[in-house]
Amino acid sequence: MSRVQTVTVGPGDGDQRLDRWLKRLFPQLAQGRIEKMCRKGEIRVDGARAKASTRLEIGQQVRIPPLPEPGQVVAQAKPKSSVAVTDADAEMMRAAVLWKDDNVIALNKPPGLATQGGSGQTRHVDGLSEALTFGMDEKPRLVHRLDKDTSGVLLLARSRAVAKGLTEAIRHRETRKIYWALVAGVPTPYLGEIKYGLVKAPGHGRGGEGEKMRAIHPAEIETTPGAKRAHTLYATLYRVASRAAWVAMEPVTGRTHQLRAHMAEIGHPIIGDGKYGGSGQENLGDGWGAQLGGVISRKLHLHARTMAFLHPVTRKPVTIHAPLPQHMADSWQTLGWEEDYADEDPFEKLR
Repeated sequence: MSRVQTVTVGPGDGDQRLDRWLKRLFPQLAQGRIEKMCRKGEIRVDGARAKASTRLEIGQQVRIPPLPEPGQVVAQAKPKSSVAVTDADAEMMRAAVLWKDDNVIALNKPPGLATQGGSGQTRHVDGLSEALTFGMDEKPRLVHRLDKDTSGVLLLARSRAVAKGLTEAIRHRETRKIYWALVAGVPTPYLGEIKYGLVKAPGHGRGGEGEKMRAIHPAEIETTPGAKRAHTLYATLYRVASRAAWVAMEPVTGRTHQLRAHMAEIGHPIIGDGKYGGSGQENLGDGWGAQLGGVISRKLHLHARTMAFLHPVTRKPVTIHAPLPQHMADSWQTLGWEEDYADEDPFEKLR
């Protein structure tokens, strides 16, 4: 076993999770052991207790307790999330690539595939990205995420430096993301903004399952513990009488479930969204229920259509468009819409 040591986070190692930084320095460490040392307070960052997910900054000092030497066997259960990438999953991931160069990969994430591991999630983009090395030594890194049932553009960085650049660009709102959705009813005015704050409401399950975001009136954000400001632009593109509408949305802020919670709050839940749609019943244009009935799929109709960003290496603008997933393409066909009906920038009049 090694002795207690203190390691300074060096250049190029900033803005990454503590557990990933530790695994790079000490490959013999299992995830479970890292999390246990964090829970017991054995690992500290600048003298303070830290979680495995704590993001490190350059210059911080990390206290590391005695560790097993490389090759030393330590009894440790294999993480449940450690699964091999099957040939079918590898083919699926490569088919999802929309665009790539030596620095960035853009995927069209399928609906139903989680971005990262979590409670009960063993199959996710982060794990399956082992299939996307394309000759490089390391798998690409996630720089943002999409909900499990949301499809569309998802960026991965092919190096730590590029990941840091993209993460900072997203954090400082230097990227643009435009989503498409099919919603119940027709939002009016057709072009507008939603500024309800959001606060996490606990789930009802033993492990907190079912937690969701609750909308807060802007005037009550400051006095509501845990509430954060949230801002969404929306544009009603096409409609079917008063029953449903094709809506484009641009999240100005990036809160959990922001688009889903905001659309439900103004009475136009996204079709297929049982969590925020009030119920799984058919919506009759009254803002209650998250289904349209008939042949329209019951899956969530929310898609990250466009992502525009400044390339972190070439500094040239890049815009990625993701075609609709099959269930949404079928709904569009049923409703008589084509993807090219939408303007490139539906929010030009708001700028």
